[in-house]
Formats: sequence, structure tokens, C-alpha cells
Amino acid sequence: MLTFSGCDDFLDSQDYTGKNGTNFPSTTEDVNKMVAAVYKSTFYGPFQGNNLEQYFSVANIMSDDMFGGAGVGDPWWQGLDHLMYAQTNQMQDLWTYSYEAIARANSALAVIDNIPDEETRNQTKGELLFMRAYNYYNLVLAFNNVPIIEKAPETVEEAQIAPEQREGKEVLKLIADDLYEACECMPSYPYDGWSKLAFGKVSRWAAETLLARAFLFYTGFYGESEMPKTEGSINKQYVVEKLDDCIKNSGHDLLTDYRSLWAYSNQYTAKDYDFVNDMIEAGTCYKEGNKEVILAINFQYQPAWSDKLHLTNQYGLFFGIRADNNNADDDRFHAGTATSVYPFSTGWGCGTVATNLVSDWKNIEPNDPRRDASILAFPASLKPETFSDACELTMYHNKKIPSVRSTGGKRLSWSLDQMGADPAETGNYQASNCTPLIVYRFADVLLMYSELTQDAATLNRVRNRAGLPAVAYSDQALRNERRWELAFEGSRWDDLRRWGIAGEALTRQAGQVMYNCGKPTTMPEAGGGYKQRYNETKGFYRIPKSQIDLSGGTYKQNAGWEDDTKTQFAGY
Repeated sequence: MLTFSGCDDFLDSQDYTGKNGTNFPSTTEDVNKMVAAVYKSTFYGPFQGNNLEQYFSVANIMSDDMFGGAGVGDPWWQGLDHLMYAQTNQMQDLWTYSYEAIARANSALAVIDNIPDEETRNQTKGELLFMRAYNYYNLVLAFNNVPIIEKAPETVEEAQIAPEQREGKEVLKLIADDLYEACECMPSYPYDGWSKLAFGKVSRWAAETLLARAFLFYTGFYGESEMPKTEGSINKQYVVEKLDDCIKNSGHDLLTDYRSLWAYSNQYTAKDYDFVNDMIEAGTCYKEGNKEVILAINFQYQPAWSDKLHLTNQYGLFFGIRADNNNADDDRFHAGTATSVYPFSTGWGCGTVATNLVSDWKNIEPNDPRRDASILAFPASLKPETFSDACELTMYHNKKIPSVRSTGGKRLSWSLDQMGADPAETGNYQASNCTPLIVYRFADVLLMYSELTQDAATLNRVRNRAGLPAVAYSDQALRNERRWELAFEGSRWDDLRRWGIAGEALTRQAGQVMYNCGKPTTMPEAGGGYKQRYNETKGFYRIPKSQIDLSGGTYKQNAGWEDDTKTQFAGY
């Protein structure tokens, strides 16, 4: 039950644990093991060379706010930005690990009634339903037409039969079923410093947030007024009621200072970082009492490279600033140097900030402090030619995701300070980051509520936190606010798609100034151009070839990806 995983067959049905529905779960420890197995597959991505294929990374790079970035040998991410591919099995990990999580959730839900305590049973059931819906939702957003696995296979023969490929709209019905049931069954544990649920656990409020996101995508992308379930449908009023429930009863709220949401404000780093040294309280996000975070992914610390890197925050590495040969001791990363980018740490340089985002933000909301809280502008003394193997470099980098240093830049991760490590220990830039990654926060709930009600009150609540004047409600005001407030948090790509403006927005990346290996150039229009590629694919990605082969050819490739020669990105 705990070890269902993708392999040469679609599901591995062998019982490795000796546990079954008659003897498991029978204790609280059993329940925790059961749910932890699903959490692990859902939120911990694999680490395999240049592939960090979780939908959060994919959605950021496919949006108009990031380029692919990385280096000369990284066409995966540069091609992704252009809605092209570099490997025939690109996104294999997203597919495999999502179905592993779904299989584990199915197995756990099949024995959920073994939990004797009703409150514990309902909470656990809601968590499992949420995670199954979350994985299916990411699969649909990425691939559209995907298989539905309704239950664990009972025999090896069953495991070797390819589940039927379904249209995305049909899969979204099951997502609606799961989220509706989760919202109805989960206890209303208010946020109070996580006395009832551990930090990072799925709550009723997380289920209500994902329900609203799914509803907005479905109704916007497909142009329908309601989101169907297997029986009946979910209408706008129901979603508004659930968001209202979250706003009034969850105990979540906005933090006072937007900067305190991000790792660079932690108390061990802030003293050397002028941008935040005026804060009254540093590091609010990383205490287990952050009232704004509705759901976050927790990670483990590792002192060095190991086979447990997937348990660490690899997003920080992936979206970190690229240094030549990944030089972790480069002076650029130390506080007080002329070319300092302290406190942000070394990484692969993926997801460079698109210059059109910077110019739009300055032109439309010039006094918004969130821009400097979200985007690092490299100092003028730091020249593009310094980054000799970087591609699609814009001299701007996001501040929300990279690993963060401390002690003047000598420690590669501030996590070492938090854990009370020996002062001589500096950590490993690829293994030591365990900063939580925010999945959903309260500001998103307020903005979705404003969008659904067409009322500016909660939108202006978000603006007020940033010290900005109130505005009247309009679609454009709402769209701008989501772009600024939630920059680099993985929501922009699907917002563009559901609003029907993705093709036009992506096209604005073309011709923007960037640097390849230190030399100036402009962003090209590859594969026929951004708008053409979006019109051909509607933003859905290429199904991995291995999955089509495993199905015996019964799975069909997505529209816009039929011709491998026209959709492959060779790199720079």
C-alpha cells in the first residue's frame, strides 16, 4: 500500500509491507505512515540531473514573467519557455510521481474507514482527497488528456493494462468531486499557531483554496458558468461561500510586512541585508506560526550531496543565481562587495526574470514596494560578461525562491543558523536549503474572492498592506494585482490561460534584451513564435513518449506536438 510506484508497468501492485485492509490502519502511527507516503509523493520532487519537473517550476517558466534561463547545456528549460521540448521524455517525472501519489491515495482511501475516531477519519480523508485532486489537477494543467486511475490494481495483470486516457474536462469532474467532499468533511480547525495540525499539513482552508483555483480555471478556460461534478455541479455561489468561510473562520490573515513572507528576512540574514534591516520582526514566515501561509511544503536539511536530495528544497537551487562552474564561494554572494547579490545563493540560474515584467510593473504601479521585495536588480558594477556560461540572463532575478545565505554570505544556507550548527560549518549549496516553499497563502484567497464577487474590498485589503491607494474593481485591476502580489508563486501561467490572454502576453517576451554567455542578444521567436505555439497547444505540454509507448500506442499525443522536428528546441 505504501509502495505503489511507477515502473515498467503502469502501477506496481506487489505488497511489499505485508499490510492490508484487515490490519491497516489500526493505530495513530499507522495513520501517520499512510498519509505521509502520499505527502512524500505529492510534494517531494525527484532530483535527476537537470530535471526538476514539478508543476510549480513548469508553470513559472511557461508564464510571461520568467525566461527559461540556466546555461548553455540546458535546452529543457529554455525550450519550455517557448512551448517546445528538448527530450522526448521531458516531464516524465511530473507524470510518474503524480500517479504514484494518486495510487497511494487510492490505496489509503480504500481503508479509511479503519480509523475509529470520526474527527481523525474526516481530517485524514480530506487530506487524501485534497492530494489526489492536487495531483490530478497538475496533470490536467500540464497534459490535458490523461488517464484516470480509480483504484489500486488487484493483480499484476491489471497493473499491465494501460488505464484509459480521458479528456481533461472529464478528469476535472473527479477533481471537483474530491475537493467538494474534502471541503464538506474536514474539521474547521482555525489557525492558532498550528495546535491542531502540524505546519505543512493540508487543512480545510487549503481545500477551499484549491477548489476556488480549479473553479476559476475550469469556468474561464472552457467558458462555462459552473464546474461539473460526477453528480451535479459546483456554482460560483458555492465557491464564494467557501472563500468567505476561509476569510472569516480560518484564522489566517495578511502579515503586516510583505517582506517578512520571504526567506531573506530571516533573523540570521537580515542583519547583513540593508533591504530588510528596518523590519520590526524578521523571519515571520519561518516560524511555525505564520498566519498568512495556508499551505507550505516542508523540507529536510542535508549536510552534503546524497541520495536524499529530493527531501531538500531543490527549488532554491533550481531558481538560484547562476555562477560560473557553480562557484559557491564567489565574492558576488558575500555581503559588502561592490558586486554583491547577497543574501541570495548559488544555483542553476533557471527562471530569469523577464524584462517585460519589470517594465510593466514600473509603468503601471511605479510606487509598489512589492517589486523590490520580489525582484533583485543586479548592481551596475556586476557586468553580464561575468556570467560566462549563462543563457537568457536579464540581470534580474526573483527573490522569493532562491536559497538564502547568512553570516555575510559565508553560510550557504541560513538553515544552519536556525539549527544551531557549528559556526565553522558552511553547508552545501545543493543540499542544505530546507526553507519551506509556499503553496497557497491568504492573499490569494482575498484576490479570488474579489474576482468572483466583482467587489474591490478584499483586493484593496491586499493593496493596503503594500501601502497603495484603493482602486475601483475592474478585470484589469484584478489581473494586475494578482500579477504583482503573486509574482513567481506559480499562479500566473494558468491565470493567463483562463483569462484568454496567454498568446498576447507571451508574445511580449519576444525581442526583450538578454545575454547569452555574456553577449547581448534578444529573445527569439522559436517554433513559429509564442502566439502560434500557444494557439497550437493551448498551453498543454507534450505527453512523454515513454507513456505513449507503454500504452501500446493507445494514448494519443496532444495537439501541437505531433511533429517532433518542428517542436524540438536545440538550445543555444
